[in-house]
Amino acid sequence: MINLIWAGMLLIGLVFAAFNGTMAEVTEGVFNGAKEAVIICIGLISVLTFWLGLMKVAEAAGLLKALAKLVHPIARKVFPDVPKDHPAMGYILSNMTANIFGLGNAATPMGIKAMEELKQLNGGKDEASRSMVTLLALNTACLTIVPTTVISIRMSYESQAPTEIVSTTIFASGCAMLGAICIDRFFYMLRSRKEGKHK
Repeated sequence: MINLIWAGMLLIGLVFAAFNGTMAEVTEGVFNGAKEAVIICIGLISVLTFWLGLMKVAEAAGLLKALAKLVHPIARKVFPDVPKDHPAMGYILSNMTANIFGLGNAATPMGIKAMEELKQLNGGKDEASRSMVTLLALNTACLTIVPTTVISIRMSYESQAPTEIVSTTIFASGCAMLGAICIDRFFYMLRSRKEGKHK
């Protein structure tokens, strides 16, 4: 479905450019964008390698486990349907820890594994369970203490103060996470009331 949406947007853009006589600008923009994407990706490799290596050191030192233990009581409250020692909880904690450090690329595989485990808990149904919806909301809007990827991009563009966004990121992502949890709980309570009325 997403492929169809992207293809549709591309075709609409090309048709619009053809009617307005801006096809040359579109072509130039496509090639410039592709060139810049390659430059950014190559520039990010070294910086991301540094940050991921730093996270490995933190993991070896036990800092990530300590953080996971710190987050565990909160995760138990947010995911009450997940058994304490179930593998899904471990993947959820790993996903949240990676997001806290701004490592979206590292968080994604953990989030997928958590979803697979949560689907098994849901009896293999295609319909998302309460915990699956909550995980999706938190994965999208999780507290970020160290915005690693954004700092890396700022460094690749030779920003004079690449880490000055940390405090703003903590505040914004904290608000986003609280908002996601509140909205998630609101709709869960609304659904529970509707189901209670039908019963």
